[in-house]
Amino acid sequence: MNRIIDMHCDTMMQLWKDDCRKEEAVNLYDCDYSINIKKMIEGKSLAQCFALYLPWKKSGKPAYQILQEMHDVFLKELDLNAEYIKQATTADEILKNDEAGFLSAVLTIEDGAFIEDKIERIDEVYDWGVRMIGIIWNHENTLAYPNSRDAELHNLGLKPFGFECIERMKEKGIIVDVSHLNEGGFYDVARTLKGPFAASHSCSRVLCNHQRNLDDEQLKTLADCGGIVGINFCDEFLFEGGGRATFDRIIEHIKHIKNLAGIETIGWGSDFDGIDDNGELVDYTGFNPLVDTMTKHFTDDEIDKINYKNFLRVFG
Repeated sequence: MNRIIDMHCDTMMQLWKDDCRKEEAVNLYDCDYSINIKKMIEGKSLAQCFALYLPWKKSGKPAYQILQEMHDVFLKELDLNAEYIKQATTADEILKNDEAGFLSAVLTIEDGAFIEDKIERIDEVYDWGVRMIGIIWNHENTLAYPNSRDAELHNLGLKPFGFECIERMKEKGIIVDVSHLNEGGFYDVARTLKGPFAASHSCSRVLCNHQRNLDDEQLKTLADCGGIVGINFCDEFLFEGGGRATFDRIIEHIKHIKNLAGIETIGWGSDFDGIDDNGELVDYTGFNPLVDTMTKHFTDDEIDKINYKNFLRVFG
């Protein structure tokens, strides 16, 4: 089954911005973004993880307020497009939606800043159907410290409240996402959870020395925990110093991670609608030629694992 599960996009943020500006005729079905329903169908989507990214620093609004507003947009889009897409909160629901002819939307959050000091908000968003939470973005919050080029800052661990929160996420069945988290926090998550977690949109630091990427030891640790890394299409994470995303460079990152940590550790984390240039992919439909190119390098079973099976395992 040549189908795609993408672990991270910022499309809901773009739709929220349109909603705030009161833009007319903007709809997830055919909006002019890298991801819309028409492109998902053409690109053979099985499920899309829609992140509620919280630009609280830039907007001046509290993170919790942005989260509520963006969730309202998510619900509105599902209602407007009910004939095409349904929310999924389990791996089984993704497969059942597919059997019934629907795309699946998996709700995630990028930045635990919305929690502030109120751990009960994790229970609240679980009830919304949120099934993955990125602990942090690029600003310090009550849980943790972000990635940094400063080695001392990059090695700071989780805050005490951060440990409480990831334990609560584990109890609820919410995937802990360490993309944007610093290295010290990464290892705290691994030691605490002792089970699967995700780096939803990151690449190999050996191939591209960016602090947001994972080095070889982190990748092996993620594999040992049964976790998954979603390959990010952002040029800054693919090439040292940047350069437009190409299928060949994406495949180089996949090969490195496969040889080091195993094929079971790899998925997709496009970052579509959160990056400025999609390179050779252009938009979501670029998954088709990308997968075609991958057939020269990987078996059908390996491609299926990257495309959707690995995420379904972790989600399960």
